[in-house]
Amino acid sequence: MGLQMKMWLLVVLMFAILYGVITAIGSYMGVGSATSYIVLAVLFMGFQYLIGPSMVSLMMRVTWVSEKEEPELHRQVAELAQRAGIPKPKVGVSQLSIANAFAFGRTLKDGRVCITRGIQRLLTKDELKAVIGHEISHLKHRDMMIITLLSVIPLILYWIAFSLMWGGMSGGRRQEGSYAALIGAGAFVLYFLTNLLVMYGSRIREYYADEGSVKLGNPSQHLASALYKLVYSSAQLKRNPRAQEELKRVEGVKAFFLNDVSRALNEVRELQQVDRDLSGTIDQNELLTLRSQEVKLGKAEKMMEIFTTHPNMLKRIKRLATLA
Repeated sequence: MGLQMKMWLLVVLMFAILYGVITAIGSYMGVGSATSYIVLAVLFMGFQYLIGPSMVSLMMRVTWVSEKEEPELHRQVAELAQRAGIPKPKVGVSQLSIANAFAFGRTLKDGRVCITRGIQRLLTKDELKAVIGHEISHLKHRDMMIITLLSVIPLILYWIAFSLMWGGMSGGRRQEGSYAALIGAGAFVLYFLTNLLVMYGSRIREYYADEGSVKLGNPSQHLASALYKLVYSSAQLKRNPRAQEELKRVEGVKAFFLNDVSRALNEVRELQQVDRDLSGTIDQNELLTLRSQEVKLGKAEKMMEIFTTHPNMLKRIKRLATLA
């Protein structure tokens, strides 16, 4: 099934779940107001949407750079943005030593693409361009807006669950209180499930941005090699006290990164089977070889992927092989 279709089905499912819970509350008019939960959630989402870019900039220690300061970076961003048919984003460099890149912004006109100093030193020119293509694709697909919209549904369900379970157990007639607590417990289960669905949606967006980078003219092996290097670099962070401090600082915004830094150690072991000549890169021949192979993951890795915002890297590079 196409990535866009999967995303649309996910959006429909999420709002269907929310509609079902609100309908259940509507049949029980004694506790709370479904409208109040929606209003509160929308206000919270709006506030988060407004201050989000400023918070990301602050936590990631972003410095906005001019064309004079970073001419090559500006040239790549401008070229890829033109190919994508979007306004040229604001260009920033994060002072983090962690090698990575990220994009954010409220609208297409407010788009921002940032790389860290670490990734500048790690990747070749072509690999960095493929990474920037991935981030430009996030902006083109309006991913920040979509994930923010989806994230508000678990928030509504959490408020409903907390209110009904607490209210149902602390007053009112016994039968009515039990009914409210039962609906609240169901809402809490759905809160947990919809959180997992939001993470699934985030993983779809990563696959979609990878595909977008290739469509912008970046060969698959350049992005695959960049991702491999990022995983390898992330796996070495435990030896770096400064990087560990930085990771703690950006814990709340790690989902913006190109890869899941916390899973890198396991992923780098899996990716060694792709890097057949042990060169530290993935070339076109290695990618085409992977194309015809079946990717096998252990049960633990399959389970861990469910609870993350990024796809398993071996699966992700396997998909890039199909685009080669």
